[in-house]
Amino acid sequence: MPLNPNAPPSRPHRTRRSRNALSLRLLVVSALTLVFAIAIAEATKAQTSENVPQVAAPMTVARMAQIFTALDPDVEQTGPAFRMTIEDVPVVVVSDPDADRMRAMVPIRSATGLSEAALLRMLQANFDTALDARYAVAEGRVWAVFIHPLSSLRDDQLILGIGQTVNAALTYGTLYSSGAGQFGRGDSAGQQRQLLERLQRRGQDI
Repeated sequence: MPLNPNAPPSRPHRTRRSRNALSLRLLVVSALTLVFAIAIAEATKAQTSENVPQVAAPMTVARMAQIFTALDPDVEQTGPAFRMTIEDVPVVVVSDPDADRMRAMVPIRSATGLSEAALLRMLQANFDTALDARYAVAEGRVWAVFIHPLSSLRDDQLILGIGQTVNAALTYGTLYSSGAGQFGRGDSAGQQRQLLERLQRRGQDI
């Protein structure tokens, strides 16, 4: 076929330059996209890290010893067991790290001669005003107790648990209250928060 003398001349160099420019633009866009993706990922990671609550270290016998020393400088320790005095009330704490359990106990009275009405009143208090503390009968005695898994126990929970147990012992026969308020529509009334607040203040700087 004869060439058309009126046809416009071909521009192979301009076509190659256009293709090169397009490739460069695509490369730049890809690079910017990657940079933005990395930036967004880093920002999301940082935000997620800020929103994740700090997990407290597991409770140990050594940590309990520090806390109990702040509550009573004369605390006595025998292995994983402790004896101390809070508000002139003797408190015994036993723990078993292998079983991951702890128990704070305050002896109240002999169980001999305990009336049915007194038993009923303790059960009522266990439902509403004893809260984390409990009234219990064991080994011929009436006790106020606080029982909790050891490793998951926080400092503030331990301090409040001790305070509630002491309050439950002090109010046996009257308010039957741990001093931390009343739960739901129970049969008990009244609050005693002063002891709990004093113990919390002692434990603030541990």
